[in-house]
Amino acid sequence: MPAVRNESVEGHVTLAPTPSISEAEREAGLRRLIYEAGFSSATAALTSGVILTAFAIYLGASNLMVGILASAPFLSQLLQAPAVLLVERLRRRKTIAVITSIIGRSMLAVMAIAVFLPPALAITSVTLGQFILCALGAIGGCAWNAWLRDLAPQDRLGAVMAKRAVYTTSVSLAAGLAAALLLDQTQAGSALRAWAFASLYLVGCATGLVSALVVARLPEPQMPPASGEPLGLFSLLRAPLADANFRRLVHFLAAWQFAINLATPFFTVFIVRQLGFDMTFVMVLSVASQIANLVAIRSWGALSDRFAHKSVLLVAAPLYILAIVGMVVASQLGKSDAGMAYLVGLHLLMGAAVAGVTLATANIALKLSPKGEATAYVATSALVSSLAAGVAPILGGIFADFFAARRFELVLRWTSPNGVAVFSPLGLSQWDFYFLIAGALGLYALHRLSLVQEEGQIDRRAMIEQVWGEAGRVARNLGTVAGLRAVTEFSGSLLHDARLRARWLRRHRIIAAER
Repeated sequence: MPAVRNESVEGHVTLAPTPSISEAEREAGLRRLIYEAGFSSATAALTSGVILTAFAIYLGASNLMVGILASAPFLSQLLQAPAVLLVERLRRRKTIAVITSIIGRSMLAVMAIAVFLPPALAITSVTLGQFILCALGAIGGCAWNAWLRDLAPQDRLGAVMAKRAVYTTSVSLAAGLAAALLLDQTQAGSALRAWAFASLYLVGCATGLVSALVVARLPEPQMPPASGEPLGLFSLLRAPLADANFRRLVHFLAAWQFAINLATPFFTVFIVRQLGFDMTFVMVLSVASQIANLVAIRSWGALSDRFAHKSVLLVAAPLYILAIVGMVVASQLGKSDAGMAYLVGLHLLMGAAVAGVTLATANIALKLSPKGEATAYVATSALVSSLAAGVAPILGGIFADFFAARRFELVLRWTSPNGVAVFSPLGLSQWDFYFLIAGALGLYALHRLSLVQEEGQIDRRAMIEQVWGEAGRVARNLGTVAGLRAVTEFSGSLLHDARLRARWLRRHRIIAAER
C-alpha cells in the first residue's frame, strides 16, 4: 500500500492521518495553527454574542427565542461526551474536525439569507442554524482538542496557545467594533440594516470556511490502535458524584451557572430595548469588559497560585453578582451621560470579576480531583455547568413576558399646607426583576461554595487585602482572556484519556487476580 502523502510535502490537501510527521511539517503546521485563530475569531466576532442578539432583535425575536439562542452554545457542549465515542470509533480527528467545521459554518450563509425571509420563518431559520452550528462545533471541538495536543509538543503548547490568544483578542476586538460601526451607519428596520446583517454573516461564513481550509492543511499524527473493551461514559463519570466534597462543588457550579445565565444573556436586549442605546455603545461595553478581563486575568492567576482557588472565588464571585444587581441602577439613570459612564464602569468591573471566576472555577475542579482521575472530575463539572447554563436563559425567556407586565415603584409623598409633593426614587420593571433574582440565586450559590473544602483557603477579608495589593501591580500586565463559556467547556481528549486509563487499570487488576 502506498504511503499517504502529506500536503506540506506534495502540495495537496488530504484529510487522512499521517503515520509520521517531519519536523519541517510540524513547524509549518504550528505556524498555520497560530494564524488560523484570526479567521476563526473573526467568524465568532461577526456572528455571535452581541451581534447575534442584535440580529435576533432586528428579526423581531421574542424574549424566549433570545433565550433559546443564548442556550445553544452551552447545551451543545453536552455532545462532547458522545463525540468521544465517534472519535474513538473513526480515529480520523482531522476528517471530523474539518467536515463539521465546513457544514456548521455553512449555516452562517443560511442565517444571512434568513434576513430576507418572512419574520417567523427567518427566526426559525436562524435558531436552527445556530443550534446546528454549535452542535457540530462541539463535536468538531472534541476531535480538534485531541488532535491539537498530539500536534504541538508539550513544551511548546503554552507558547503556541499564547500566540493564538493574541490573534484571537486582536481580531475579535477589531471585527466586533467594525460590525457595530456598520450597523450604526444603517437605520433600524431599514433595508440597509438587513443588508448589513446579511453582509456580516456572509463574511463570517467566508472567514469560517477559510479557517476550515487552514485546518485541513494541518498534519494529523495517526492515533494509536484501539485496545480493550469499550467503557461506558456513565460509569466513568459516576465516581466524581460519589465524592462528597466534589459533589458540593458541582452543586455550587450548577447554582452559579444558572444564576448568571438567567440574566446576562439579556443584557443586550435590556440596553437596546429598555434603555434605548445603539449597537455601537453596546460593542464599546463589550470591548471594555474584554479589556478588563485581559488586565485582571494574570493577577487573579497569581493570587490563585499563592492561595486557594476558593479564596479567589469568594472575592470575584460576589463582585460579579454585585455588578449584575448593579444593572438595576442603570435603569434608574436611563439613557443619559451618567448612565453611559455608569455602564462602562460596571462592565469594567464585570470583566475583571469574571476573569477571576473563570480561572478559579476551572482550577478548583482540577485541584479537588484525586490524582490520576482529574479527567472524569473536570468533565463532570463541565457537563453539569453546561446543562445549568443552557437551561437558565430558556427559563429567563419564558418568564420575560410575565415580568414585562409588572412594575414596582417606591413612592414618597410629602403633604404640606402648600400642597402634595410626590417623588419616586425607585422604579423596577421587566429586566430589573431578573437582575435581582439573579443576585438572590448568586447568594445561594455562594452559600454552596462555602460548604466546599479546599486546602490553603484564607478568609475573604485577607483575600481582599491581597487583591488590592495585586491591583497596584496590574497596570502593565496583560494576559490571555477566558470568558464565561470557558467555565462550561471541557476537552474531549481528556475524556478519551480517562477511558484509556480506566481500561489499563481494569486489565491490570485482571492480570493481578490471575497471578
